[in-house]
Amino acid sequence: MTTPSPAGNLSFFKDLHPPQSHFREDVLNGLSKARKSIPPKHFYDARGSALFDDITGTEDYYVSRTELSILDTIADEIAAKAGSGAVVIEPGSGSSVKIDKLLSALDHPAAYIALDISKEHLIAACEDLAKRFDGLEVGAVCADFTQPVALDDLPIPQGKRLVFFPGSTIGNFEPGGAKALLETFHGWLRPGDALLIGADRVKSAEILENAYDDALGVTAAFNLNLLTRINRELNGTLDVDAFKHCATWNADLARVEMHLVAKRGTQFSVSGQDFQMKAGETIHTENSHKFTIPRFTALAASADLDVKQDWSDARGYFTLYWLERA
Repeated sequence: MTTPSPAGNLSFFKDLHPPQSHFREDVLNGLSKARKSIPPKHFYDARGSALFDDITGTEDYYVSRTELSILDTIADEIAAKAGSGAVVIEPGSGSSVKIDKLLSALDHPAAYIALDISKEHLIAACEDLAKRFDGLEVGAVCADFTQPVALDDLPIPQGKRLVFFPGSTIGNFEPGGAKALLETFHGWLRPGDALLIGADRVKSAEILENAYDDALGVTAAFNLNLLTRINRELNGTLDVDAFKHCATWNADLARVEMHLVAKRGTQFSVSGQDFQMKAGETIHTENSHKFTIPRFTALAASADLDVKQDWSDARGYFTLYWLERA
């Protein structure tokens, strides 16, 4: 049911009551595996979200500033391709800097629709944006964007839809999951609509590993904060000092892998369940897949999407793609 927004400046708010992140279940299942792993979505408690914002400002982490520089360069092209009165849809409703830049570039966008699983974060971000863009219709949908969402059931204004998925978040998904996500986005597009998506590029191991293990140690703190969250929310007894952050480039799978490595043998419990790890054993916390342009084009094609145009920075570090239904 669509209801008037609980925050007065929003055009509408719809709560699809997505299942919450199943933190306990995911942690217990992941730690029980022979090769321990925890999904990266669980990084983002309040502290984790703040640390990620800090990561984007480090000298080593090139991703955000490179994507923003591309958006600055192509602003007029994006505006021309989107046309006047576009309806911008952002699954994940991420960086306010990026969506501000896109909306400012467009010609009188009709609406901005954000989808996110975190209701409080979603409403706060959308309310703030509605205050800054006078006259823009802003709608919020509490939903898991990786699952099918019927946009036609929402009070979205008419106009060309531009789905915006920046930041190379697509790289956090395994190949099958990335294809499924693109298929979900495909279902949101009508003929003439478009998807503007960012994807990080394959580059030297040194650059990639430094980006995910910055000299200031911010990414290390971000990774280790997951253990602090487990201790706080799941009655865990992990000794955070018994682990260290590790980021490595896996050339065979074209991805950066983040792990928490046990520095020594350690025993702990989570929600009353006991675990032990040997020195050198790891908890795999994140993958960040990198793409060549041909590889990303093939991934898009597998979801029946055509790359109509792509834009990269001068160094070839990052690419933004304009996709439409094949």
